[in-house]
Amino acid sequence: MIDVLVADDQAAVRAGLVLILGAAPGVRVVGEAADGRRAVELARELRPHVVLMDVRMPRLDGIAATREIAGFTDVLVLTTFDMDEYVFGALRAGASGFLLKDVDADRLVEAVRTVAAGEGIIAPRVTRRLIEAFSAAPAPPAPPALEELTPRERQVFACLGEGLSNGQIAARLDMAETTTKTHVSRILQKLGLASRVQAAIRAQETAASGLSGPDPHKGSPGTS
Repeated sequence: MIDVLVADDQAAVRAGLVLILGAAPGVRVVGEAADGRRAVELARELRPHVVLMDVRMPRLDGIAATREIAGFTDVLVLTTFDMDEYVFGALRAGASGFLLKDVDADRLVEAVRTVAAGEGIIAPRVTRRLIEAFSAAPAPPAPPALEELTPRERQVFACLGEGLSNGQIAARLDMAETTTKTHVSRILQKLGLASRVQAAIRAQETAASGLSGPDPHKGSPGTS
């Protein structure tokens, strides 16, 4: 059962989200919040698997709230606005996903399941803008923390940069999916990142900076 906390300051929108998620098999809404501060309080109290977070809310906005809770629960930001300041702000804060409120019900439920499974998800048109931003921005130097990654972790890290799921990474590198999850967790810990989306962004920056490493398309026997 996936426990979800819904945070949105508009009562009608919140009720609709609760109705959609509550009707989905294997999903349970365990709490509702009408502002960001209450969302943080309930997240700490209820420890849901996923927090569905609006951006514009009173007392504490959704990005600030995400920053406070992303370390112990996954946050899926759902907003009407796809402005760059919200997109990049949410992802820097540690959100595991970013969707727009025009998403249909089935896609919303699928996104919640995806995030709860430890994957990341970003709205398609937002993804295009992220890619364009990476292409236009100068490549930053590779942070020293990358040197702490093992050869196998660098392979997984590169795959994250391609947007591959745990299952796809496992298939490409010929290892168990549970092992992939372990590698992803270690990568996040070593690099001080809050989500795999942040890891994907860092991996793309690293690729742009020309950091050398094992070919992610090839497995490395004995390095898992």
